[in-house]
Amino acid sequence: MKQRDCQRFGFPKPAGYSISHWLGSVQGDPLLNHRTTPELPQSADIVIIGSGMSGTVIAKHLTETWPTKKIVIIEARLFCSGATGRNAGHCKPDQWRGFVEYERQFGTEQAMKILQNEQQTWSELVRYIQDHNVECEHWTGPTLDIPITPEAARKAHTIFERYKAAGGKVDHIKVTHDPQEAAKISQMKNAQACYAWPASTLHPWKLAAHVMRENIRRGVNLQTNTKAIAIVPSQKRLGQWILKTERGDIECAQVVHATNAYSSALEPSLRGLITPRPQMCNRVTIPETATDFAGFKNSYGILLGQDDLISINPRLNGDGAVLFGGSNPGQGEFMKWLDQNPERCIDDGMTGHGAINKAVQAFAIGEVKGWSADELQQEEPYTHAWSGIMGMSADGVPFVGELPGLAGQWVCAGHNGHGMARIFTTAAGLVKLMAGSSWAESQLPEVFQITVERAERLRECCKASDAVVARI
Repeated sequence: MKQRDCQRFGFPKPAGYSISHWLGSVQGDPLLNHRTTPELPQSADIVIIGSGMSGTVIAKHLTETWPTKKIVIIEARLFCSGATGRNAGHCKPDQWRGFVEYERQFGTEQAMKILQNEQQTWSELVRYIQDHNVECEHWTGPTLDIPITPEAARKAHTIFERYKAAGGKVDHIKVTHDPQEAAKISQMKNAQACYAWPASTLHPWKLAAHVMRENIRRGVNLQTNTKAIAIVPSQKRLGQWILKTERGDIECAQVVHATNAYSSALEPSLRGLITPRPQMCNRVTIPETATDFAGFKNSYGILLGQDDLISINPRLNGDGAVLFGGSNPGQGEFMKWLDQNPERCIDDGMTGHGAINKAVQAFAIGEVKGWSADELQQEEPYTHAWSGIMGMSADGVPFVGELPGLAGQWVCAGHNGHGMARIFTTAAGLVKLMAGSSWAESQLPEVFQITVERAERLRECCKASDAVVARI
């Protein structure tokens, strides 16, 4: 795709800055612009680039592993203002739906490990929230996957049965293939089936903020509005790195790349491996006059066929607004527009896109039972939207580990819009690796590891894909 053009020689400056629902709800919080010290430290043991969920949770584990090390986190803009602060608010472990594709790419054993890792991540995230009494509007309950077309129902059934036959754990997943029962459970008029299992929704910025405040109390130095420019070897100390920023240089022994979609802008070896892709999220406020709508009682993944999916987060422990995310039928037109405007592939200043807005409106009015109030028929409720930039890895799973050929530089990125269901374990695993543990001790799927062989294979695939596109 033409979006690759924006990452070949580093990214251009984003066109603007939109305010997500999460960021809008915490305006004025001093953590947004926090600088632990007025001046940028000139040296550190470890520098983390990025203050989203990855960088924040990595810092947590680093302070627990090495309480006395000097750790600095630099953030180009506001604290947690990238993908974490712009997502749709789900922590939804994939329990079966990705199995066939993972199995095709990586084999049955690794496909199982990938899904097991998501379940482990969700469990650890929920445990952390409960153990630390984190105020982040957390809700846990049944999430529903609802195919609403015959094609989507057939595909879902095939994948589920294949996963089950391969030995996948399904006892905790409640399934009905009765359309009438599925429609009653889900409130979706054209529901063909219903798959339900435990998952969560939450305020992602508030969770990250809780962890970061604990980090700061433990001695971590957070420097917001500090953009990294380059990382070069120290000319004075062998094995040290100089991290160049717009505010000065920091010399350190280790660097952690935790900027997800932006990682390949700073580190050339990641170009072709991680590609930025915008996604839109729409917030709809239900008017009090909409008495026919009973309200959602679950989070959702609406399966439309092909790769289209609409996620629904009804903010059950929040303000009651409904967030629509995912890749709805307007995504194709949005992607065509991005092909024509490749510089916008890192623009999280977008406040909506017509095709996405219209698709959300058409879905809600046409599919959700009781969504019939006159106010909900109008265009205006569907126009409050924001963009977030996902880091799409070339093979659909994250890159974790030490960058090949760059001793002391580490990466945890390429979460494919699914970071909330992966970061709590990938961050912990990365720190284990930094402490000298083996990959097996990280307890992560082997296919997450960044290796020379994996990187070369994926670059070759990208070249072949570009060659095919060029001939079309």
